[in-house]
Formats: sequence, C-alpha cells, structure tokens
Amino acid sequence: MQATADSVGERLKLARKNAGFTQKEVSQLMNMAQQNYARYESGTVELNYEKMIFLCKLYGVSADYLLGLEDETGRNI
Repeated sequence: MQATADSVGERLKLARKNAGFTQKEVSQLMNMAQQNYARYESGTVELNYEKMIFLCKLYGVSADYLLGLEDETGRNI
C-alpha cells in the first residue's frame, strides 16, 4: 500500500494537533509562510525528506506513521 498525499496530509494534521501546535507556529519554526505549510496538510504539496524528518522529530512520530505504514502505536498496517 502506498500513501497518498491526502493521507499523509491528514496524518500530518493529526500529529500537529496532538503535539499541540498551530499551523502558524509550525510554519514559523520551518521559516515559511503559514499558507505554504497548509499545502502539506491539504496534500497539494509533498514533503521532501528534510522537512519530513524535521516534522517527525517535532511531532514525536515516525516517518512510517506519516506515510501510513504504521498506526499511531507503531504497529505495521
């Protein structure tokens, strides 16, 4: 199963909210406009590896979770 941009965006949004961040806060940490960050969550723009690693560390989730390869408990799907 391959993750779609939409499912990555949905997981990205959930991880951000669970970590207690707003889009504006995250976009400031990433030195980008909030509208640009919102495009990741909407699935219109894909994350590159560098940004994915940054967000995984910030949100305390794995890349496998964001890509839909495991659930929030770390179990493979």
